[in-house]
This record gives sequence, C-alpha cells and structure tokens, in this order.
Amino acid sequence: MAALDPLTAITEAFTSFLFGKTETTRLPVRTSTGQAQAVYLPTAAPGLGDSGVIIGREVYSGKGYIYDPFQLYGQQLPAPHWLVLGESGNGKSALEKTYVLRQLRFRDRQVVVLDAQGEDGVGEWNLIAEEMGITPIRLDPAAALDQGIRLNPLDPAITTTGQLALLRTIIEVAMGHGLDERSGFALKVAHAYVNATIADRQPILTDIVEQLRHPKPESAEAMNVAVDDVRAWGLDVALVLDRLVDGDLRGMFDGPTTVGIDLEAPLIVFDLSHIDRNSIAMPILMAIVGVWLEHTWIRPDRRKRIFLVEEAWHIINSPFVAQLFQRLLKFGRRLGLSFVAVVHHLSDVVDGAAAREAAAILKMASTRTIYAQKADEARATGKVLGLPRWAVEIIPTLSPGIAVWDVNGNVQVVKHLVTEAERPLVFTDRAMTESAAARAETDAATFEAALEADLEAETEARALAMERSSSSNSGGVVA
Repeated sequence: MAALDPLTAITEAFTSFLFGKTETTRLPVRTSTGQAQAVYLPTAAPGLGDSGVIIGREVYSGKGYIYDPFQLYGQQLPAPHWLVLGESGNGKSALEKTYVLRQLRFRDRQVVVLDAQGEDGVGEWNLIAEEMGITPIRLDPAAALDQGIRLNPLDPAITTTGQLALLRTIIEVAMGHGLDERSGFALKVAHAYVNATIADRQPILTDIVEQLRHPKPESAEAMNVAVDDVRAWGLDVALVLDRLVDGDLRGMFDGPTTVGIDLEAPLIVFDLSHIDRNSIAMPILMAIVGVWLEHTWIRPDRRKRIFLVEEAWHIINSPFVAQLFQRLLKFGRRLGLSFVAVVHHLSDVVDGAAAREAAAILKMASTRTIYAQKADEARATGKVLGLPRWAVEIIPTLSPGIAVWDVNGNVQVVKHLVTEAERPLVFTDRAMTESAAARAETDAATFEAALEADLEAETEARALAMERSSSSNSGGVVA
C-alpha cells in the first residue's frame, strides 16, 4: 500500500480522535470461480435425501431433486398424498407420466390412473399403457352396450356397508343434495332385501330399482308404515338409479363386474375420455371407481400403490364424492397408498360447494407442486397453501417445466427433466399427422433447450444480484 502524504495523514488522525476510527476500504479480492462458490452456500438448502425417484434438479443450487412419498413418509412427510396445480401447457402432464414411469421401476410399486383426457377416441395415457403391454379399462356407455367394461356397485367384493354408501353417493351427486330420512330408509330396505334374497348371482342395480318400485310388505312392516308410503319415499331414488340402468349412462354399471380385469398389473389405466367431463356422469363415475378400488385393489400386502386422478376437481368439488375419497385416503395411508390429485386451479375446489371437504383433502396432501399461474391465482393459492412470499411472487414467472415444490414446508424451485427414452411417451399429440409426428422429437428437444436456457439465465441473474449485494456490504469485489 502506498504511503499517505503528510496532510492526509494529519487529517485522518484528527478525524479519528474526534469521531473514532473510520472504516477502512477493503481491497478487491480476485479469485477463481471454484474458490468463490462458497459465497453461495446459503442458497443450497437441504434436499429430501438421495433415495427414491429423481424429478430433476433444483433451479438455484443445481442439485438433483429426488422425491418419493414412501421413503419420506413418517420422517419428513405426515402423509404421502400429493397435489399438482397449474395451468395447461406448463408441464403437469409430463411430470405425472415420467413420475409414474420412474416409480414403476421399483418392483413393489403399482399405479392406478383415472385418465379423464384424451384425443382421437383414446385416453392420454394410452401410449404408455401400450408400451407396457397393458390394455386400458375403457369406460364408455356406447361400448358397454356391446360387451364393454362394467363395474358393478353391488359387487360382492364390496362390503354391504360400502355398497349402501356408494349407492347414496351416486344418488346424492345426481340429485345435487343429500337424501332425506324417508328416501334413505326406502333405499336401505331395498338394498337389504336384494342382498338377502339373491344368492345365485351378483345383485345388480336393476334389482334395486325393481325393489324401490315394488317394495315388499315386510319392508313396510319394519317401520309400521304403509307399503304405498315406502314406494312414494323411494320414487325419486328409483328415477335416479334408472339413469344408470336405462338412461344415458346405461351399460357401465348395470351388470356384473367384467371378468378379467387385471388388478395385479403394475399399471392400471381407467380411460374416462369418452365421458363428458362437464356432465354429472364424471363425479358419479369417479365415485364408483374409487369405492370399487378401495374394496378390490388396496390390500395389506406391503405393496406401495399410487392412485393418480386427473381432473380431480370432479372429486374434490362434490361434497358426497369428496367424503368417500376422504375416507379412502385415511384408510389407504395405513396400507401404503399415495393419492395424486391433478387440478388446474385451486379456486376450482376451495370456492365450490365442497369447501369443507376440499380443505380436509388438501390438508392431507403434504406435497404440493405449483406450476405457472396468473398473479391473482398465485396469490390465492399461496394464501390457501401457506406458501412463503418469495414463492408466491415467482409462480407467475415460471417457465414451462419449472415448478415450486412444497414438501411439508421444504420449498424449492425445481426443473423437471425428461430423458430421451421418455420423450416419445411424454410429449404426445395425437392430433398431429403422420408426417408431423416425426417433428415431435425435435420439438421436445427444443423445449428442453429452452428450459435449459431459462434456467441458466435465472441462475446467472441471481448470482449477479448476490454478487452486487456482497460487494456493497463488504466493499470488496469478486472477480
């Protein structure tokens, strides 16, 4: 350091005597990038461990991001259930598919998907099912009339209590309100009579409708009322169930369960793409599938199971269906079930008729993944889910493929990565012609390159901001 001239030395000595020693200016520090990386250690928050399924990498630290609800359950996760949010076109579908494909590499995993979206007559998961040699279970009223797939709500595999709860749910969803005591009584006695008198085959919905229309005297005697009263009480119930037997939903539920549905396959896909997603049929269908799976699929065999539901607002937004699934989630958690609900907007469920039931289901989802949303939706989502302010502010700026992950309070920004082998199965568009299909792989590569560029630019900007902050606080420069 050069010697100070006499006048400057005298001035500084006098200033120090009056005001105390002045702060010295540090010299710039010149070092390598490798040595200076310690400056950014605070941005590398603890991960979720190194056991499970790799999702991608953290945006700010660059570390690999590994998530597995079965590995984390009981330690870092109070529940293994998962909520995925975000507007279309931001990567939800790619995340779901790659997550399932990677989970299935473990021998003790099994997945059921309710596939509510599709094109050209097949569901969105059809390509993955074909790749794995699996035939989707396609529920279609038109096909059901021609020896198609049937699921029987009165299947003997479902307990008597479960059958009655399912029948009530179907009726309440269709009617839009709960059953009153008289209608509930008429349904209960009809169901009890059918189960008690039919032993040589599976009871079916037609049997319930017939008994509601023509109740037996002993049904009335149990409550000391007239048979005509019981018939009147059950009329509305009979009309609702008649829709499943002889109406626009006929064929899917009014017969014995189809023989040969393979519940041991690693992947089971229920293709609901032929059902109008905005009709009352969708929540009814999901309720029947959910209860049927609860009694036929979930077993204490130490197998880890994943139940993924697209368009899950059909479940969460109906009080009656939500109550069934709430019980399924509580019961399945003890037997190794992870429920994955995929919705576009949280407002679809929290502002609906089933706000209380939706809140209970959301509370059980200890993992929340949020893709890009508009600013007002992001603020509403952050308030409901209790996200930190910085996460709420970044959600509207997220690029496709990048999401905010909140795993029981461990919040990270994660870039989802897709392998070359997964791309043809994940980035699909059946609306393309055969000639355009060849461009799919190129489009996927371009998409990945764009994600990489966005990530690098965001990381560089954050590093520059931290560098400036460090320089202004210490008076030094990192070169």
